[in-house]
Amino acid sequence: MASPILPGTGLGSGLDIGSIVTALVNADKSAAQTQITKQTAANTLKLSGVGSLKSALTTFQTALANLNSTTNPQFAGFSATSGTPSTLTATTDNTAVAGNYSITVNNLATGSQVASASFAGGATSAIPSGTLTISQNGTNYNVTIPANATLQSTRDAINSTLSGNGISANIVTDSNGSRLVFGSTTTGAGSDLSVSGIAGLTIDGTQVMPNPPLATSSGTVTALAKNASLSINGLAVTSKSNTVSGAISGLTLNLVAAGTSTVSVGTNSSGLQTSIQTFVTAYNSLMSTINTLSKATLDSNGKPTVSAAFTGDSLPRALISSIRGVLTTPGPGSQLAVLSQLGVGTDETTGQLNFNSTTFTRAMTTDGLSGQVQALFSGTTAKSGADGLLARMTAAIAPYVQTGGLLDQRSTSLNTQATSLTNQQAALDLHVTSLTATLTAKYNQMDLVVGQLKATATSITSFFTSLNASKSSG
Repeated sequence: MASPILPGTGLGSGLDIGSIVTALVNADKSAAQTQITKQTAANTLKLSGVGSLKSALTTFQTALANLNSTTNPQFAGFSATSGTPSTLTATTDNTAVAGNYSITVNNLATGSQVASASFAGGATSAIPSGTLTISQNGTNYNVTIPANATLQSTRDAINSTLSGNGISANIVTDSNGSRLVFGSTTTGAGSDLSVSGIAGLTIDGTQVMPNPPLATSSGTVTALAKNASLSINGLAVTSKSNTVSGAISGLTLNLVAAGTSTVSVGTNSSGLQTSIQTFVTAYNSLMSTINTLSKATLDSNGKPTVSAAFTGDSLPRALISSIRGVLTTPGPGSQLAVLSQLGVGTDETTGQLNFNSTTFTRAMTTDGLSGQVQALFSGTTAKSGADGLLARMTAAIAPYVQTGGLLDQRSTSLNTQATSLTNQQAALDLHVTSLTATLTAKYNQMDLVVGQLKATATSITSFFTSLNASKSSG
């Protein structure tokens, strides 16, 4: 804060009152100001450290979630390759086994598409109010049609009400007029749509419209919904969906078009190595952040000089202990239970993980452990994946990074302390201002008295000088 002391020399005393008051005030506030400044700097450093640690943990948590994805498994022991991706693609899970499969896709599964009779008035044709019922697979979906509705507003009401059910509507205009056409994302035989409840919009989805259709024609456009038809090594298979799961153990087929393809399933060594390296890199990045936030700066003699945010703090030590506990606890596998079997070890000096590709390759080839890697990292189906290393690691850091967790609690405490220090600084500044004003007033009063005494002394001296002069001249 700016000093209220005005520099200058006292007119009466000749003393530098400003310097004297400044020295006295600084001496008075020095100890308290040093303590507040030191505590504020330490508090700011810790707050920054909490933010950095939480950010690093969140990044690590995201990496774990990506590696533990159920929709895009990163630790599948086997991978599938389609010889003709334009016909079908394939993915594996941890129950897959090596093999080759000749697959012929006869036709894809299709959904229902039905059309109403035509309306000569086009999109603005009047539609009676009431409840429109759309039926599919034994389920009825109701849409309220208000008064003064048109073909267009009816379409909009259907789309806003049933978009979440995979049912949509649009208007198609041909030579006979405009028709309301319904479609569904549900595929497979028996999923045909039927519409009832509103005059002019009654559609029997089990009837195929003639080609070309009449103005009064309504029903299914082109053909009824049907199942996908394919053969696997000569064995006939049908599926209501174009995503075929369970036909081949551990393999999911994604049908794209009619045609033939060969699917090869082999050890996913390259993919597993990449995923394990990703885990190791994410873990080491977190450990580097924790170490940086915990270790003090050393001087040339190796002695600590500048403390880090968590120097001497038990929180990061407890966090590291929790994380390392997961690494050393055996997983659910029988043959493969610990990371060291895959070539993942801990550096005794840095505490970081290292990955030995030679050991990993031996585990994949000689030991044949590829099929158990997913169970180690992603867990078993019986435990819903909770016994996997990734889930256990996520659970270990959750108490620290979750909302209201240990780091949030620490941040709240530090913010409270920061507020207290701000209040202490404000109180000290007020005290300094008051003390400065008091001392300045006292020294100015002293200077006035000294000035008056000097003036009196000068007057007396002048009187006696004059008196002596008079006597000498007499």
